[in-house]
Amino acid sequence: MKRILLALLTGLMCLPLTARTLTLEECRELALQASRTQTSDEMKAAAEANRKAAYAAMFPRVTANAAYTYSTMDLNLLPAEMNLGAGTVYMAQDGSAQFFWDEGSAMGQMVEQTKDMAVVGEGVQQLADASGQMIADGYKQLYDQMSLDAHHVFVAQVGVTQPIYVGGRLRELYKISQLAEQTVGLEADKRRADIIVAVDEAYWRTVSIKHKQELAEQYYNLLVKLESDVEVLVGSGLATQSDLLKVKQKRGEAELKRLQAKNGLQLSRMALCQLCGLDLDEQIDTDESGLTDVVLHDTVSDYRASVNNRAELQMLENAAKIAESNVKIAAAGLQPNIVAQANYVYSNLSAENGFRNDGRNRGFFTAGVAVNIPIAHADDIYRLKAAKHAARAAQLKVDETREMLTLQVTQANQRVLEAQQKVAMTNLAVKNAEEVLRLAQESFRAGMIPVSELMQAETAWMAARTDQIDAEIEVHVMESYFKRYTK
Repeated sequence: MKRILLALLTGLMCLPLTARTLTLEECRELALQASRTQTSDEMKAAAEANRKAAYAAMFPRVTANAAYTYSTMDLNLLPAEMNLGAGTVYMAQDGSAQFFWDEGSAMGQMVEQTKDMAVVGEGVQQLADASGQMIADGYKQLYDQMSLDAHHVFVAQVGVTQPIYVGGRLRELYKISQLAEQTVGLEADKRRADIIVAVDEAYWRTVSIKHKQELAEQYYNLLVKLESDVEVLVGSGLATQSDLLKVKQKRGEAELKRLQAKNGLQLSRMALCQLCGLDLDEQIDTDESGLTDVVLHDTVSDYRASVNNRAELQMLENAAKIAESNVKIAAAGLQPNIVAQANYVYSNLSAENGFRNDGRNRGFFTAGVAVNIPIAHADDIYRLKAAKHAARAAQLKVDETREMLTLQVTQANQRVLEAQQKVAMTNLAVKNAEEVLRLAQESFRAGMIPVSELMQAETAWMAARTDQIDAEIEVHVMESYFKRYTK
């Protein structure tokens, strides 16, 4: 029972895995799905956000600001000691006020003259003290009113800024953001077209190697049969040992080519899996049903329309337009800028009705227009010159690329026509080689030609079939490149 189970498991392991057959369109779709990355989506979103930001810069901008300041020192507009002409007033640390008459003042002289008179002097002194205190109390009230109470200061402001004219800078920035967004889309289109071409090339290369492997198997089987026939002829004396050695040598070479084709097919399938985003060891097969369907090529009479639609040229044209916008932005630095502003300001300190900080203050509104006129800005002049040179260089790059792309389309068109002609020639060569091989086999069986001539016919048939496969694959690959360059 153990031996039976072991034999069954060994047989199951030796069974070939079912390969997944993929068409060319399926491979393209898989490759495009595998190429979609989160990075490209983020780049598109960033370009769109930049365009919206450039558009929003044309509208009013609302800003709110607030500030709070604490200070250990109070602010007062009056000094703590002031000479009023007739005397000097002093503000004490405890908030009390005192006034002292100057000796040269009328009151000071009166006090000095009556200080020896008992009754009169006492009355004058009382009058001087009372009047001085009244002056001190009045100064104290004024001193307190002139104190700002600036220990805690709070300021809030809400402002609106609207650009009226900034030399066309905002308009050009919006154009640049639009062109940048278009360029991101064009880069995605170019990447998609390049992926399709790469998949087509890998797909048809796999088909080519697969057919060459089948051809190598057929050629090997022909030589194996020929070797068997020659061994019989050597035994009957109708062929020499040298003929048999030549056939064996050819059969060894055919076996090596068969192994090389097998390994090449495996590597080619792995490369196709890598492009399609599949596991490298996944078993896939190609649908080569359309290999021999060679459609006649439509020659493009006017290359200009095809070239102008190329993503590469459109991206360079966008770069040239961006350079022109940069020229206008640089020129805006030499033009007047006009901006309108409106602000509402509130603070706990107020001087609207005397200096006070009692919480009953009202905010105030301001509005105005600011104009900036550049007069001597040498740096902006040189920036403008540099921008003009950059714009000219970008336009020259567009013209140069247009000529190169036109040449590329012309070459691609010629290569497709050459590949189609090669297919027709190789088809005729294969028919001739098959007929020569058939006659050689009949002649060999009839003993009319030696082994060497039959091997030459088989080798010629092998070469003709190889050229035919190469031509059929080349026409599909060249057609794919031509569509890439004209769509």
